[in-house]
Amino acid sequence: MFWTPELAKTLEDAPFPATKDELWDYANRSGCPQQVLDNIVELDDTDELIEGMEDLWSEYEDMIEEDYFYDDDEEEQYK
Repeated sequence: MFWTPELAKTLEDAPFPATKDELWDYANRSGCPQQVLDNIVELDDTDELIEGMEDLWSEYEDMIEEDYFYDDDEEEQYK
């Protein structure tokens, strides 16, 4: 299982907290990339709720604090 900031962003509007099945259903219905679906399938089968992306990818919080996402506004600065 691996995550990237772009993959994690596809779950930004997911209905957290959610079970593994609820999260997979959301990802499937919203057209998330296959790697996101594969990552969710690889999660342990438990009844514990997933509270947020940080539960899936512990480094996620560090990633969002950094500026890893491409911003269209930045493109305008360099024209």
